[in-house]
Amino acid sequence: MRYTPENFDFKTNKLIPVDKFIEKILYKPDIGYYAKKIPFGRKGDFVTAPTISNLFSEIVTIWLISCWEKLGRPKNFNIVELGPGDGSFAKVLADTIKNFPEFNKSKKIYLYEKSDFLKKIQNKKINDPSVKWINNFKQIKKGPVIFFGNEFFDAIPIKQFLVEKKSLLEKCYSVDPVSGLDEAYQKANLEDVKKIKTYKTLKGLKFIEFPKLGFLELDKIVKKIYNLSGGILLIDYGYLNVINRSTLQTVMKNKKMNMNQLFKNLGRADITSLVNFSLLKEYFLKNKLKVKKIVSQKFFLEKMGIIERAKVLEKNMTFKQKDYMSLTLTRLLHKELMGGLFKVIFAFKSKNSSFLGFK
Repeated sequence: MRYTPENFDFKTNKLIPVDKFIEKILYKPDIGYYAKKIPFGRKGDFVTAPTISNLFSEIVTIWLISCWEKLGRPKNFNIVELGPGDGSFAKVLADTIKNFPEFNKSKKIYLYEKSDFLKKIQNKKINDPSVKWINNFKQIKKGPVIFFGNEFFDAIPIKQFLVEKKSLLEKCYSVDPVSGLDEAYQKANLEDVKKIKTYKTLKGLKFIEFPKLGFLELDKIVKKIYNLSGGILLIDYGYLNVINRSTLQTVMKNKKMNMNQLFKNLGRADITSLVNFSLLKEYFLKNKLKVKKIVSQKFFLEKMGIIERAKVLEKNMTFKQKDYMSLTLTRLLHKELMGGLFKVIFAFKSKNSSFLGFK
């Protein structure tokens, strides 16, 4: 079914900031992109590491167990997956840790998901009563907590600004009956201006992307980490060096689209942005967390032993299975693919800083 701008409450020639525009497209109840379809996997619009290979999920699970050990094997240990997708990672997590009785007894697994539609998909795939869904973090009260998000932060709408004569102008969209989607700029909110000026990472840029909504989500997470100890591991596509342009990208059926193509497919196409990992690091440091060296996905997975694990598994594989695993490893580890495009950041509060995977 095709939806019209009116379905998303877009009014003709009325300016709507980029983040509000994206939020409506992705999350509007019943018709938003994540409210009514399964976007993951080969039959969807894009693939994620957990849907490509269980190896990825196994390795991250082993990393989580290593965190539990580094934190002193606490009797209460909380794992929160942020934006669990189709449930692929959580299923491997729940299945794998059954082989580690002491850890399995200590752990609690929570899935932080806002889409009721995706919750049903996840629940059907995971089928494990020990996994709980949450809308906030209030019920996590005892023990350290590790938050994990794979392609979580890129899906949170961002604000965009143009710097002109030392003034900030916020980028907006407007709906035109003839031309479709038009770009326009309006004077930025004073509160946003003040906040942006506090970040050294953004100084000197002519075009600024600012994850206001993303930081609001992280505020709640950082508060919980600061109170209970633990950390947050984020894996996502993004950059470390300055990008002085828009990084918005739209995808439908594994093909990239421009904004006007997106406008013709409202609610049917995904829209995300590249994650500014240098800005993320600055945010965590501002909030008094320690941050491990930001590394590539290739570096992290190889340090955690993905190659060695693959060699063990292939001993019992057919030629066809070995060939498929080789292809998935290439996709996960190649510098020109996920291996280099995806970055890994871990921010934490703990006396022990020798967490694995970063050196």
